[in-house]
Amino acid sequence: MSDLVHVIDDDDGLRDALAFLLDVNGLKACFYASAGDFLEALPVGEGCILTDIRMPGLTGLELVSELGRRGSVTPVIVMTGHGDVPLAVEAMKAGVVDFIEKPFDDERLIGSIRDALSAPRAAEGSDALRKSAEGRLAQLSPRERDVLAGVVGGKLNKQIAFELEISPRTVEIYRANLMTKSGARNVAELMRIALAAGL
Repeated sequence: MSDLVHVIDDDDGLRDALAFLLDVNGLKACFYASAGDFLEALPVGEGCILTDIRMPGLTGLELVSELGRRGSVTPVIVMTGHGDVPLAVEAMKAGVVDFIEKPFDDERLIGSIRDALSAPRAAEGSDALRKSAEGRLAQLSPRERDVLAGVVGGKLNKQIAFELEISPRTVEIYRANLMTKSGARNVAELMRIALAAGL
């Protein structure tokens, strides 16, 4: 697969910073000031897309939905300066492969881009992805699955604790177990695994 990264962000300064970061890491990039500009060019089937989630006009999530309607399987990574769990859930359900909060760690972002560039196309690998995700969640206890369902539902620890009649501290312990057992590096990856497994 091409190592071309399509960066969509309305912030000139951030685009400049990303141009430098991607260049020093040996990644080619094209830059767009809006989702509309990207859709006009629509370079289908190459590399991956790195987009801001909150932009004037078409938002990052609306872009993902539009790409889905057009049959695109190009991996999308979403950036946001206003990250929260419900928004991450919405992004993952829309088909985003990762969710990065600003200000982001350079190594984390480059790692996510490299993962997206090397991942199998959704159309080619969806069955394998589902089986892999199910395998990663197979060792969860019933209570850990209950907590995971709450996380995927975008609920806060307090809400999950109230619904399951356990303490918020116990929820934190279960969440830590979820990360360990699933091998997820962050909440976005945990949600991606859960959604791929059909939870």
